[in-house]
Amino acid sequence: MILVVAYDPTWPLRFEQLRQEYAAAMAAAGVPVMAIEHIGSTSVPGLAAKPVIDCDIVVAGQHVTAASQALARLGFKPLGEQGIPLRWAFKEPARLAATNTYVVVRDSLSLRNHLAVRDALRADPALREQYAAVKRQVGSRAANIDEYGRGKNVMVQQILAAAGLTEAERASIDANQVPSHDEVPR
Repeated sequence: MILVVAYDPTWPLRFEQLRQEYAAAMAAAGVPVMAIEHIGSTSVPGLAAKPVIDCDIVVAGQHVTAASQALARLGFKPLGEQGIPLRWAFKEPARLAATNTYVVVRDSLSLRNHLAVRDALRADPALREQYAAVKRQVGSRAANIDEYGRGKNVMVQQILAAAGLTEAERASIDANQVPSHDEVPR
């Protein structure tokens, strides 16, 4: 079972704390940051979600290494792209438990994917409620995070279509070869 809970109004505050810490770390390292985005379900007011704050640190391609090094100095362990081009994942330190942090290249499809889902769900209450129902249903029966992701995939593709991503873009996102939770170092 995957825990999906009702929207918590403290999630944006938690994100803001993370944003400030990440911005300070990037500035101290001299990394130019385009944006630090709150993405994922906790970024959508009213949406049920896993209680995990997802953040994208958006940089130009030439600054990925420096941004990754700045996160490492905060205690993050780099996990690589994990099958999603131009998006690097990190294992958070214990003090930042229940967060997912990514370094993402500006204008990449992976960034557009994250923002499209967030923005479409913020703009469309009916779509948001439909997605919440899918998340609750799939979460209640999924044995692990991999099953949870697969169970939501059809709905995520509908959200991406509603957000205006092309069929080719949606197919590219769907074809990403993300490793199973058993393959990812903890």
